[in-house]
Amino acid sequence: MKFKVVGTWIFLVSILALPLAVFAQDAEMLAAASSTVEVTSGGQTYPAYLAAPTEGGPYPGIVFIHSFRGLEEGYKTMVDQFAAEGFVVLAIEWQTFAQDPGDVTMQTLVEDSIAFLSERENVDAQRIGLTGFCAGGRYTMLLTPQIDSIKAGVAWYGFPNNGDPAPVDLVGELDAPLLIIHGTADEPSPIGTIYDYVNVLTSAGKYFELKVYAGEPHGFILSGGQLRDDEVAVDAYNEMVDFFKRKLVAAS
Repeated sequence: MKFKVVGTWIFLVSILALPLAVFAQDAEMLAAASSTVEVTSGGQTYPAYLAAPTEGGPYPGIVFIHSFRGLEEGYKTMVDQFAAEGFVVLAIEWQTFAQDPGDVTMQTLVEDSIAFLSERENVDAQRIGLTGFCAGGRYTMLLTPQIDSIKAGVAWYGFPNNGDPAPVDLVGELDAPLLIIHGTADEPSPIGTIYDYVNVLTSAGKYFELKVYAGEPHGFILSGGQLRDDEVAVDAYNEMVDFFKRKLVAAS
């Protein structure tokens, strides 16, 4: 496994295009730096977008899996904001070599991304989280039970019944807390499948939290590739950050 910084820039929370105060969890937000890095996995090199506080640490590390539509600008905005909350966030461009690389390739890539974060001085390797959107939500559901170093997961509008195995098939192996974020108007992943999934989680005695947004469609955190800044989007983002703070920061 190899990794290389191929470009870097500094952002201050006060100068981002989207008013970060809208999303802020705390009164004091951190200055953060973002960079384009490379993560080598399975003999292939993937670009990734990395953001982290400029000082202090070690912080929890988060592997961030974008949707099937790619690493859109709104995800980068979210990663930047996420870092200003006190996390080191790595958004891997997992579709670099194939639109659908397959579960085995994705598991290896996520494991190598965790290793990338764990070797950084500003990351606490014992506090690693995973979040993903759409296909990334499915991978969060699928891989959190399979990778022991993932200590918390947040799955945005995932697909619990897709694949072989499907995430629902691995509920028995889930030990980390899981937050599920979904909309009732999600057509690709109907809300009924999520209710069925959480019933399985409940029957297995697994810890999870579920936040459902009435009338929201699949992929609702973005609009036109940009991060929404309305009440629903702000609340959903804050639900994710609060969950990771409770499970990776307060619990440490």
